[in-house]
Amino acid sequence: MKKVYILEDLDCAHCAALIEEEVGKLEGVSKSSLAFLTQKLTIEVAEDKAAAVEKAIIDIVRKREPDVTVIAK
Repeated sequence: MKKVYILEDLDCAHCAALIEEEVGKLEGVSKSSLAFLTQKLTIEVAEDKAAAVEKAIIDIVRKREPDVTVIAK
């Protein structure tokens, strides 16, 4: 299933690349793409892993960019 998240106030391109890479390595994620200019993270995730992956995404973003808010679309 496709999930989209807005990473509000993301202002570091390097951090965005690291977030995209880490999210792509999560169990259940088959594709991860973060568009820095639009602050939009799009993933393909197994339906049974979606809740755990969402929590992991929030943790990853907090670690890299503590002031960024993750908003599920």
